[in-house]
Order: sequence, then C-alpha cells, then structure tokens
Amino acid sequence: MENVKLPLALVAAMAVQLAGGVWWVSQQAATVDNLEEIVGEIGSKMAIEDNVNLKRDVQDNATELQRVFDDIDELWDDLSGITTAIGEINKLKQRIALIENDLKYMMRDHESANDPRRPRQ
Repeated sequence: MENVKLPLALVAAMAVQLAGGVWWVSQQAATVDNLEEIVGEIGSKMAIEDNVNLKRDVQDNATELQRVFDDIDELWDDLSGITTAIGEINKLKQRIALIENDLKYMMRDHESANDPRRPRQ
C-alpha cells in the first residue's frame, strides 16, 4: 500500500460528491424542520378553530334549547286553556242534560193534560 497513487481528478470528483451529499442532506434536514414548523402552526390553528367552533356550537345549542323550553311552556299554557275549556263544556253538557230531563217530564205532563181520554176536573 505504499505506492498507491490516486489521480487528482478522482480525488476532486469524490470531494465534490461528498460536498454535494453534505449539501443535499442539509437541505433535507432544513426541509424537514420547515415542514415540522408548518405542521405545528397548522395544528395550533386547528386547535384554535376547534375551540371557536365548539363555543359557537354550544351557544347555538343553548339558543335552540331555550327555544324548545319556550315552546314547551307555550304548550303547557295551551294545555291549561284546553283543560279549562273542556271543564266548561262538561258543565254545559250537565246543564243541558238536566234541562232535557226537565223538558221530557214537562212534555209528558203536557201531553197527558191534553189527552182527550183523560177526564177533566
């Protein structure tokens, strides 16, 4: 191994390749670092957007829930009114039934009073 002679062109070519390889690896490392930074920024933006969207959805759901509760209150008020109306209708039906019963007895008495077969007093 004493007399190993390398041509100068071969050494220069290997040095250029080595420098090119170092440059390429450093570019790849810079690209990876840049991409990691971008991914971190995107992750932060997404977390902020998710938080904002969650707050908006909670507010929308609270508004919708309040509207539903208001509708339920209106239904209870309507139900109360309907119950009162049904009670009044039942009272009227009872009065009509009593009047019909009285009328039936009055008509029976009236018919028997006008019956020619009945002797007059």
